[in-house]
Amino acid sequence: MAKVVTAAEAAELIKDNDTVAASGFGLSCWAEEMGISIEERFLQTGHPKNLTVMHASAVGNRRDKGMSHLGYEGLTKRWIGGIAIASPGMAKLIEEDKCEAYNLPQGVITQLFREIAAKRPGVITKVGMGTFVDPRVEGGKMSPSAKEDLVKVITIEDEEWLFYKTFPINVAIIRGTVADENGNLTLEKEGLHMEVLPIAQAARNSGGIVIAQVENVAKKGTLNPKDIKVPGILVDYLVISQPENHFQTENTYYNPAFSGHVKVPLEGIEKLPLDQRKVIARRSAAELVPNAVLNLGVGIPVDVSTVAAEEGANDQFILTTEAGSIGGVPAGLKDFGHAYNSEAIVDHDAQFDFYDGGGIDLSVLGLAQTDEFGNVNVSKFGTRVAGCGGFINISHSAKKLVFAGTFTAGGLKTKVEEGKLTILQEGKAKKFLKHVQQITFSGAFAVNSGQHVVYVTERAVFELIDGKMTLTEIAPGIDLQKDILEQMEFEPAISPNLKDMDTAMFQESWGQLKTLLTKNQVTHV
Repeated sequence: MAKVVTAAEAAELIKDNDTVAASGFGLSCWAEEMGISIEERFLQTGHPKNLTVMHASAVGNRRDKGMSHLGYEGLTKRWIGGIAIASPGMAKLIEEDKCEAYNLPQGVITQLFREIAAKRPGVITKVGMGTFVDPRVEGGKMSPSAKEDLVKVITIEDEEWLFYKTFPINVAIIRGTVADENGNLTLEKEGLHMEVLPIAQAARNSGGIVIAQVENVAKKGTLNPKDIKVPGILVDYLVISQPENHFQTENTYYNPAFSGHVKVPLEGIEKLPLDQRKVIARRSAAELVPNAVLNLGVGIPVDVSTVAAEEGANDQFILTTEAGSIGGVPAGLKDFGHAYNSEAIVDHDAQFDFYDGGGIDLSVLGLAQTDEFGNVNVSKFGTRVAGCGGFINISHSAKKLVFAGTFTAGGLKTKVEEGKLTILQEGKAKKFLKHVQQITFSGAFAVNSGQHVVYVTERAVFELIDGKMTLTEIAPGIDLQKDILEQMEFEPAISPNLKDMDTAMFQESWGQLKTLLTKNQVTHV
């Protein structure tokens, strides 16, 4: 029988130097009560201290919740995570080199929990090769104090692989909706399953403890066994949360459309305004093929699903999120990872098994920085640490990739009207660089693996051809020399078949996506 304790009592169970693993995506499956209590205990007593903190995804609300509670010098000695940007407190600790920081691919971390649970030596995968996670590049080390090699290159039957080694977990902090007196845990109001089960298994098989935050405790034997996501044999302690500390997403307390309890009408989805973002989303959507399994990254890539809905074509492909949703329509930034009207929701680690094996036909991801070799950086800018998240897993394995973003950053202003684009004010920062600061996507690896890679901006489209960034399309109204070449730190190859982007994409009504899908279907047969 699991013991019901207060969050403060549970925080007392965490010892100095423990390795703590936590579930979470935004605030989904994140035990905010525990985060608050650990922070309060440390500020009052100086304990627990020197923790190794491990989580796969973005955990927080980009302000004061989530991993920001653990972002104190002395409290966290080592961070092993997928994304830091959602927790400014932890990100600041990393940027100031006040903890050892290791940024590993989101999917690999979810799979590491399973390997720890099974007491296998580690995860063996191609994911991360050629990127900053590769030990021949940076080894995933995000702070100068990170010295240990957590990733190795190994050879199996004359083929190179990356090896991510396992280690024991002392404390698992997970979250569910209801637990019974025996600790059996359900997730019915969560919009995602995350990796709550493998984290709990990993801690239990490491000889550690499992603490679960829930909304309510039910009498034993009253829950449907098919609803149980984590069996009570794995759960040691239950913490009953306050409602304000049990948000479903970063922004939403509870939306039944995220948890699959209702299907909401989507026909009245608000149209995007005609601007540079919409042009990028339209041009990215033009790369879609019918019946494709898609992944859309955060930001402009998510707008692709809105464009498809406007065009009446959103039923011609299956949208997925790395957090586990399949089907439906992905939600925006503060609810990112969730989807309205999902057809299915699978475990976080299982989704990445599917992704890593090549299950994604096409992914549209963000474009923060790129260089002449097609490398892309979305993980580190100056001293600011964002983290790679699932970007490395997804970009490594998708059959076709579209990187979507504005051509420059920091104050870019444009006008889109009458079938053309006008640059009113150029962005302060160039994004097409001689060398990216950090390699989150390796152009060389993509070329060797035969990936088709396209880079879409509001004014130009590039393709990675023979390892070289090649300009293939230019927006109507744009000057090649002034608006493109002079805004780049390198000279791209220029296709002998350079053409104008479709002028219809720069008009209020586009209406071409269904036609393009039919054409793409024929092309890709």
